[in-house]
Amino acid sequence: MALAFPNRSRSYDDVRHRIRFVGHDGMIEVPFFVETDALPPATGGEAGFLAAFDAARGTIHDVAREIYGSARRTMYVLTAADFR
Repeated sequence: MALAFPNRSRSYDDVRHRIRFVGHDGMIEVPFFVETDALPPATGGEAGFLAAFDAARGTIHDVAREIYGSARRTMYVLTAADFR
């Protein structure tokens, strides 16, 4: 099956400076993280990072699909290099 993102939930991890979101491959839940450095410029803080994630959600999901398709892992961390 193709990777989908039916759940729009996301959360900010202040310790690791990244946003957590979840994809689904059929019944399998696939955890993803995107580092805040990979997001468009934000005003800072949790609300700013979540807003930046929301603004780039389509691109983030596209990159997540590409990386998921190339290798299977238990979790995925997207970095700025993945968006170049």
